[in-house]
Amino acid sequence: MPEQLTGRTIAVPETRELDLLAQMLERHGAVTFRCPMVAILDAPDPAPIEDWLKRFAAGGCDDLILLTGEGLRRLLGFADRAGIKERFIAALGGVRKITRGPKPARALRVVGLKPDLAAAEPTTEGVIATLAAHDLSARAVGVQLYADNPNTKLIDFLDAAGARPDPVAPYVYASAAADQRVADLITEMAGGRIDAIAFTSAPQVRRLVEVAEKSRLADELRHGLARTKVAAVGPVVAERLRTIGARVDITPEGSYFMKPLVNEIIAAFAGAPAT
Repeated sequence: MPEQLTGRTIAVPETRELDLLAQMLERHGAVTFRCPMVAILDAPDPAPIEDWLKRFAAGGCDDLILLTGEGLRRLLGFADRAGIKERFIAALGGVRKITRGPKPARALRVVGLKPDLAAAEPTTEGVIATLAAHDLSARAVGVQLYADNPNTKLIDFLDAAGARPDPVAPYVYASAAADQRVADLITEMAGGRIDAIAFTSAPQVRRLVEVAEKSRLADELRHGLARTKVAAVGPVVAERLRTIGARVDITPEGSYFMKPLVNEIIAAFAGAPAT
């Protein structure tokens, strides 16, 4: 296999599929700087999640908006531990399922289901644009969130449309990499020793900024991002990067998975000599 990334060092802040993404890059000759930024954990208090699941399983929702594949997997885990997994899946089959992007659609396929509506774009705005064409009056809409993002924009839209949103946040983010490892990554980028960094989730960006500020490396981070090719797996991550003033050099078109991201990274370096 051609080693198109020979001589390139790529930073990988992924956690759950760190080895997979790193190996995909290494197979093309890259050296990877592994720095898992964020761990995903079940919400610490199961009671509100179980209450929501019982309402849902009893027919409490007409629609369910799935923003992430991880969210559905976590809900299934909570349902299993509560002894209502089969009831939850049965209820899931009977509601209109709206997905933001390919990951929740893939999670649905694991339990033999598929989306009824897919967002025009894999963003909150895409979900809103898709639902705006439908009458939501008096519909009970389950909304799968995650703890650091209450998504008031989506909830406000549902309220204004006459729906009754019923949100649930089945997981939280926790720091994974030690602060020093993240600080070392910032220093390596500022020194020009990282050719690209491949972001696969918006919380990775938040964690990077938090450590930079805590370690008094905010200037180094800005300098490092400016001289490093910045890759984002999709538009949500790209938008988060732009909010911190980062330039997004690499992002897949229309397919927001790791393989298209790796292909775009390879294309970005094609023909350019390694330094």
